[in-house]
Amino acid sequence: MNIFIDIETVPAQDPEAIKMLRAEADEEKLLIKAPSNYKDESKIREYILAKQIEIDTAFEERYRKTSFDGAYGQIACIGYAIDDEPAQSVWGAMWARDEKHVLNVFFNILKEAYNPNDQMRPTFIGHNLIGFDLRFIHQRSVMLGVKPPSFIPFKAKPWDTTVFDTMIDWAGVGNRVSLAKLCKVFGLDAKGSEIGEEIDGSKVWDFVKDGRIEDVARYCEGDVERTRQVYKRLNFIE
Repeated sequence: MNIFIDIETVPAQDPEAIKMLRAEADEEKLLIKAPSNYKDESKIREYILAKQIEIDTAFEERYRKTSFDGAYGQIACIGYAIDDEPAQSVWGAMWARDEKHVLNVFFNILKEAYNPNDQMRPTFIGHNLIGFDLRFIHQRSVMLGVKPPSFIPFKAKPWDTTVFDTMIDWAGVGNRVSLAKLCKVFGLDAKGSEIGEEIDGSKVWDFVKDGRIEDVARYCEGDVERTRQVYKRLNFIE
């Protein structure tokens, strides 16, 4: 059984997580020191103040990057397809509070689809699957106390038969290639074509906070289908 997956994530929504993030920035500001060649006290103060302002100015970027950090960010949507079935997604209209529900629903879907008596474990397929999707799902499961099915290969190596990472298969271990580029060179539908608007992972948060979680879910399903088509091209499957 092949299980194609893709997730869309957003920055931290837990007030405590945001508070911790702010505390990290404040601690960095306290540790700023002027270079040793600075002798004038006023110049030292100016240098430190300028660096502190830089940290404050960059806080929004720091916050947005938590969407890639399972300790802080959240899963907004999980897209999946089993074998040749249509791509679907699991998400909640109250996305900021529905992450635990989304994980539980997704895990139950997998449990119902997989027969534990099968001799072969399912193969999970995705783009940057090992480096991001599986790791993030595992981290959020730990953070929320949601126990995932034991057959999800969170610790799989790139050469294991339980995973197929289209990025690694094309670019090699340690290298990167975007799904958008592979779609372009293979002549596949572009990212966002299902909603008629340009979108990628960096824009998901903007869509979600504008109340467009349903569009994000459709985009996520589109990425699942794009990943499936790339997988078929890489394996010479008609």
